[in-house]
Amino acid sequence: MTPTIPGFGHFRLPGADGVELAGAVGGHGSPVVLLHGFPQTHLMWRHVAERLAAEHTVICPDLRGYGDSGKPAADSPAVYAKRTMAADVVALAAALGHDRFALVGHDRGALVAFRAGLDHPETVTHLGILDVVPTLDMWDVLHGVSAAVAFHLYLMAQPPGLPETMIAGSADAFFGSFLDAWSGGPDGLPPEVRAAYLRASRAAVPSIVADYRASAGVDIEHDRADLDAGTRLTMPVTVLQQDWGAQLGYDAAAVWRAWAPDLDHRLTKAGHFMAEEAPEEVTAAIRDLLTR
Repeated sequence: MTPTIPGFGHFRLPGADGVELAGAVGGHGSPVVLLHGFPQTHLMWRHVAERLAAEHTVICPDLRGYGDSGKPAADSPAVYAKRTMAADVVALAAALGHDRFALVGHDRGALVAFRAGLDHPETVTHLGILDVVPTLDMWDVLHGVSAAVAFHLYLMAQPPGLPETMIAGSADAFFGSFLDAWSGGPDGLPPEVRAAYLRASRAAVPSIVADYRASAGVDIEHDRADLDAGTRLTMPVTVLQQDWGAQLGYDAAAVWRAWAPDLDHRLTKAGHFMAEEAPEEVTAAIRDLLTR
């Protein structure tokens, strides 16, 4: 049986273009939307969501292409552009009765949250980012042999066909390698949760690849256009990440400050799956963000 977030109800609602989004919602109070990363589902927020639900309405969707949400064919680059996925989030929140909300994302979900903050500043009141840099900057900071840590970005950036075939042929080994390598310890991902992530990812190979392929194309175009136009994140922003700057040789806080003038940049000693490994730290960072 797939684990759930205790005390939360479930929804299936249309996103921006009718693609159905599934997820969980619970709590009462001002709304906070939590977006998951790769190779996970909304279940990654189970510990943080329970804590925040004491004072907030917490909405945890599966991104389009992931989990139980719709997986449309990627017949154009726009289908899995972060701009489209951000519009999904805005439409979903509106369907649940919220025209303004705080937004926190991890990994792929953080890239969607970043785009939502740029495209919908009147809607996103506070923005939390876990363990990424913006797409445009991500490609700039990867170089030399240090880029091997992100080999999957290059694999899934290739034209349609080969990446999907290779990954589908060994899906559990491929997705499981990230669950193992990126975890800060053995306690973060219980066996039933790990199995749920593998099951969901195994069923979503084409859409996951399409999501990553968009970040090597249309997402870069959108980021560059905003950078050139001087568009910035106008809401309070908190970034919580591992010390990737030291590992890859760049100033992570400076990268984020170029996009977010009102920035609280924090480093964590937790692994990449910090919401599961260090939920108290992540919850505290979100609560601090919401008071700004």
